[in-house]
Amino acid sequence: MAEELVLQQGHKAEQYQSIIPQIQAIVEDESDVIANLANICAALKQQFGWLWIGFYLVKDDELVLGPFQGPIACTRIAKGRGVCGAAWQQQQVIVVPDVDQFPGHIACSSASRSEIVLPIMKAGECVGVLDIDSDELNQFDQIDAEYLQELMLIIEKLI
Repeated sequence: MAEELVLQQGHKAEQYQSIIPQIQAIVEDESDVIANLANICAALKQQFGWLWIGFYLVKDDELVLGPFQGPIACTRIAKGRGVCGAAWQQQQVIVVPDVDQFPGHIACSSASRSEIVLPIMKAGECVGVLDIDSDELNQFDQIDAEYLQELMLIIEKLI
């Protein structure tokens, strides 16, 4: 089944307010987690044009690359390592305005300049992370964190 997105221009809050219900509609009738995560990446990439967006899922006590959009990525990340590993370990959203200033940042792409990572929680345990990279400094802020956490509630029901 072909899906069509209506892309919103304007302030990022308006873009999120438009895309999140569309994502909800795309995933609500699909039971396959990987298919849903792939479509979420594609929808966000189309709407925002970020450098990289994807999921890492916890498998055998490490983060393993899942569905993504963008350049080739790191395949496995240890707990506590880099921004993704830190978000997993701390079980909290991490916004990094300048990745060069984040101790231990893993540079999967030299084009990445800023990043936001959100944990995927299930029954009080982090089961993965949503990782988004931008090729611009200071791309992410509290607005992104707020709306992406709203999206995480949808994702957590899929896992």
